[in-house]
Amino acid sequence: MTSLTSPQPPAPTVALAASARGLMKSFGRDDTLVHALRGVDLDLPAGRFTAIMGPSGSGKSTLMHCLAGLDQPTAGGVTVAGQALEGMDDDTLTRFRRDHVGFVFQAFNLLPMLSAAQNIWLPTELAGRDRERSLRERFDGIVETLGLTERLTHRPAELSGGQQQRVAIARALLSAPAIVFADEPTGNLDSSSSAEVLSLLRQSVRELGQTVVMVTHETEAATYADDVIVLADGRITERRQAAA
Repeated sequence: MTSLTSPQPPAPTVALAASARGLMKSFGRDDTLVHALRGVDLDLPAGRFTAIMGPSGSGKSTLMHCLAGLDQPTAGGVTVAGQALEGMDDDTLTRFRRDHVGFVFQAFNLLPMLSAAQNIWLPTELAGRDRERSLRERFDGIVETLGLTERLTHRPAELSGGQQQRVAIARALLSAPAIVFADEPTGNLDSSSSAEVLSLLRQSVRELGQTVVMVTHETEAATYADDVIVLADGRITERRQAAA
């Protein structure tokens, strides 16, 4: 008998910027043993803003460090931009992070003797990349989007905290990384500057197609994200969508 049921189309494949499977991380030994991550499974869709939340000691920073290749998990695996990180030696990991991962830190990490423009260009110059036309155009677009055009000749000491973080964001975005990790990016900012920086991170997702993963303990900061992952005691306890 011929079936009258129409075949269902396959579910659309969601592109992933990064994923983790069975991720575990422990520190210490015997009486001092601490399990920071306890078998975390996580998919981070490309082109979305994901916030990782949790109280101090929940494992959120450890999770970010493992996802970014800054730390090696005790067990489990991490894939970023389609490449498995396990098995990479230090030099290979360093090159991989340089080419595929961007970072925005709480402390800005700008070199004080360099101008804003020089700080933004620094990672690509260290990577030996020429300032080809497409890269110059991306630079111009990013600094205009982030409102830095009139501040490019200023050194960090001549910029406000919010402006310094904008420079750090521009630096992270310039190489068009597969994923940008932002570690408590508003921790050193007042409420007005925090809202500005969070809006710019969200704007980079909406207008530049960037994937952003932010670690934060601030509920207000998480409202800017598309997706929220909540950790407690090294495990994911909640997954939800935040922004409309």
